[in-house]
Amino acid sequence: MKAKYLAATALAVTSSYAAAQSVTLYGVVDMGVEYISHAGTSGKSLVRMPSNTDELPSRWGLHGDEDLGGGMHAIFTLESGFIVNQGSMGQGGRLFGRQAWVGVSGPFGAVTLGRQYNMLYWAMADADMIGPDLYSMGSLDNYIPNMRSDNTVAYKGSYRGLTIGATYSFGRDAAGTGNSPGQGTCVGSVPGAASACREWSAMLKYDTPWFGASASYDEQRGGAGAAASFFDGAAAIPLTDPADKDARVQLNGYAKFGNLRLGGGWIGRRVETNNVTSPDARSNLFFAGASYQLTPFVLLDGEAYRIVNAQQDARATLGTLRFTYLLSKRTAVYAQTAYLANSAHAQYAISLGGAGATPPAGMGQLGVNVGIRHSF
Repeated sequence: MKAKYLAATALAVTSSYAAAQSVTLYGVVDMGVEYISHAGTSGKSLVRMPSNTDELPSRWGLHGDEDLGGGMHAIFTLESGFIVNQGSMGQGGRLFGRQAWVGVSGPFGAVTLGRQYNMLYWAMADADMIGPDLYSMGSLDNYIPNMRSDNTVAYKGSYRGLTIGATYSFGRDAAGTGNSPGQGTCVGSVPGAASACREWSAMLKYDTPWFGASASYDEQRGGAGAAASFFDGAAAIPLTDPADKDARVQLNGYAKFGNLRLGGGWIGRRVETNNVTSPDARSNLFFAGASYQLTPFVLLDGEAYRIVNAQQDARATLGTLRFTYLLSKRTAVYAQTAYLANSAHAQYAISLGGAGATPPAGMGQLGVNVGIRHSF
């Protein structure tokens, strides 16, 4: 009888804990076919299935939330990116390369630890109309769709529309697979070199039902294997000294008018090193876009971008238009097109769909993509 009583008590306790915890499986599967003009060193056209992203990057994940009482929650997210046309894993083959963190939340906000997005990502989420699309801001700065770091402590909290956030990474690339192409690797956590491979970010954001604005700062420090690419055809700048830095300042805003949403902003980037053979460089990236819900099933959006890097004599203008038709709450088909104009010495590539599509210097590119995505 005593054993039965203890077993029943244990079952009741376990059941109460299980009832207080929820774990959600979610994901996106997105695949399309694209056409690109003037691709590769030969400048020929290319037709392919993109391997990195289409309208949205494909991924699956688990999000957990346990009610601890008193307004406190234990939370976690494990998120894996995958490449649909190959069936392979993204983010350099990491199991949970997009996110892997655990933490607590409450009336004070949320504190989380692990691999997670930095504050530049959260600051841009509402003003960037196109997001991590095949033809997007990431075509001009590939760090933008890869704004995450390893070994990171993060805080984010909101009060009456005002959101404050900050992250600090002890070593932004612990697996050594590179967080974005051209940036090299930077494992960090080096004895006697406290700032090697460190990264920190901060955000201040204000939202209302009709408009919002944000400011953010993101700084990466140098270390063994690190580099900074401007993705314009020029060689990456080595960031081997912990005092070297790659910093971005961002300002943006958005407004809503019924079914119309407008947004725009600026990202100023500066790379400063102690290496006399690698001159410092700066860029300014401007963006403005609109999104319109034409019907409950039809969404139209577009965005224009302009980047200027005077030190590397590289400039480019990119325009993107996208049509999305919702077949259901979870499934949509889409068509999009974009045109990229490079300056004489620039080699920005229009597509985030994988390697091999960079045009010859000074050549423009046309991109067209059609596809289907499903969310679960």
